[in-house]
Amino acid sequence: MENHLTPYQSVITEIKSIISSGQEAAYSASSKAMLLTYWNIGKRIVEQKMGGSKRAEYGKGLISALAEDLTKEFGKNYSIRNLHYYIKFYQCFPDEQIVNACVHNLNWTHIRSLLRVADENARYWYMKEAIDENWSSRTLDRNISTQYYHRLLQAPKKRL
Repeated sequence: MENHLTPYQSVITEIKSIISSGQEAAYSASSKAMLLTYWNIGKRIVEQKMGGSKRAEYGKGLISALAEDLTKEFGKNYSIRNLHYYIKFYQCFPDEQIVNACVHNLNWTHIRSLLRVADENARYWYMKEAIDENWSSRTLDRNISTQYYHRLLQAPKKRL
């Protein structure tokens, strides 16, 4: 009986690995697609608002109407609050090439943390570091909260 278990263990271990890899790939593809969707929604709303004559009033009405219609059909991810996040996402990262580069390694939680960073140079630095160093969203959030970028700038340069 033991001879039958050894081949089974290798098969089950391999199949579990295949399933895990497939799940990770599906999650990654889904996350990438959603980030691009949110960015494109933000872009479209900004383009529409720019075309309006009374921008402020028109913008408020547009966002409210969109949120109402979209949440009915697609759920709470399209609330007024989230539509504002999508707009800010587009405004903070207007270059589509940069967005395409970052979506492979970052999720919406990362992006939301980056949107809190007012300084554009710091925002791009945090994004690059999060990608290069594979920071979790918690690590990114902590580094932003502790002003890691600004502390590095103020640190005295070491001489070699």
